[in-house]
Amino acid sequence: MTVKKSFLQIAVFTLISSGVLAAQTKEAPPLLPPDPRYKADILVVVAHPDDETEVSAYLAQQIDQYHRRVAIVYGTPGNSGGNSEGYEQAAALGAEREIEARRADGYLGITDIWFLCGTDTPGQNLLRSLETWNHGEALDQMVRLVRLTRPEVILTWLPHYVAGENHGDHQAAGVIATEAFDLAGDPTWFPEQVAAPRNHLGIANLTEGLHPWQAEKIYYFTDASHEDFLNGQGPVYPALGMDPVRHIPYYRVAAEQMEFHLTQDDTGQMAKQALATGDFTYFKEPTRLIFGKSLVPSATTADVFAGVTAGPLVYAPHPGYRPASRNGLSVELGGPFAFYHRFWAAHGLDHLMNLLSPEVQIGARTLYIPVLIHNDSDAAEQVTLLPALPQGWTPQAGFERYPVSAHATYPAECVLDGPPGHQGSWQVVSIRAESSGSQIGELSMRVYLIGSGLPE
Repeated sequence: MTVKKSFLQIAVFTLISSGVLAAQTKEAPPLLPPDPRYKADILVVVAHPDDETEVSAYLAQQIDQYHRRVAIVYGTPGNSGGNSEGYEQAAALGAEREIEARRADGYLGITDIWFLCGTDTPGQNLLRSLETWNHGEALDQMVRLVRLTRPEVILTWLPHYVAGENHGDHQAAGVIATEAFDLAGDPTWFPEQVAAPRNHLGIANLTEGLHPWQAEKIYYFTDASHEDFLNGQGPVYPALGMDPVRHIPYYRVAAEQMEFHLTQDDTGQMAKQALATGDFTYFKEPTRLIFGKSLVPSATTADVFAGVTAGPLVYAPHPGYRPASRNGLSVELGGPFAFYHRFWAAHGLDHLMNLLSPEVQIGARTLYIPVLIHNDSDAAEQVTLLPALPQGWTPQAGFERYPVSAHATYPAECVLDGPPGHQGSWQVVSIRAESSGSQIGELSMRVYLIGSGLPE
């Protein structure tokens, strides 16, 4: 009886204690969702203040007609450009152009605007722009902004070396936006961003409390000097319709938005002149987008938001880099050209490989062509680079015999002078590679010549 009584007393005590503890247990606060103020439907990623004008007519349509939310990220403040309004240059010009961008975007109703850590880097070499932007830091910032804005669609510059669009900063913006599209949903990239803070009401939290985010689609745009390669590559949006908010055509909305960039001769000043004269020929051109990739069912030329779903997607891993399989001796274009062939495959953009053949536009007579000479054999070899040029071209440097060690790559650069008096024309230059009297490869590039010297 004593044992049974003890068990009964313990049971009663346990029930009473449990009830007391339950009554004393506090309710945890509700889990807060991501801050809805920064949610975007479209995230635009460009290099300089005024780059957004390439798609401003489309953005106006999406904002005023469909009530889409748009945010913009600029890679640089545009601190190395010219100034058509005053003498301010360098950091002072960057400060002016940042305000121009905020006013221009505000005209469209866009207020969520960020600038990365990049510095304006004039030139054609994407790799140099990535270096001066501090690639890793810029990517860290870009992934953070994708996770903060949680866009369904990303619009950015075409990551490709195209005549007229061979600006390294533009391409850097496209590369970093593509990388962020593929990495923002992966919690192992910049994990401090998605780690919960210890106390979000306190101070000195070192982790950021964001959530991984997988965007659904990415599209590209370009200001290339020719558009033949764009046909059938993505949706096209005319600028001739009427804006339901301003009651003016979208092409005029685009001109009025562009006019805020008055420091820039080829955007703000051009828009100012168009508004003064009524000649909107340039602005009436449609917005042409290039399909990048979609993680939801969507045809290449379908509307940007076709197939887009509500809510987050499950993370979709990109293919990743795989080394090429080579044998013996071979050559390929180096620099940005070699990088892109690896980049496109790594990010599931193989279709960009067939967008167009290697080309460049130059405004001076000198052309620099990077070349990689690969020796994937077990013995050292010698490879000679020889020019195959149209009439009037002159080889200046780089056409030499190169010693290439076994299983090594020799980076070379061929320098050519173009013919004078051939402005506004295409030329094809080629480089032959030979070893032991046999040709091992040939590299060709289309060159569009502008300002190549005074006619003779």
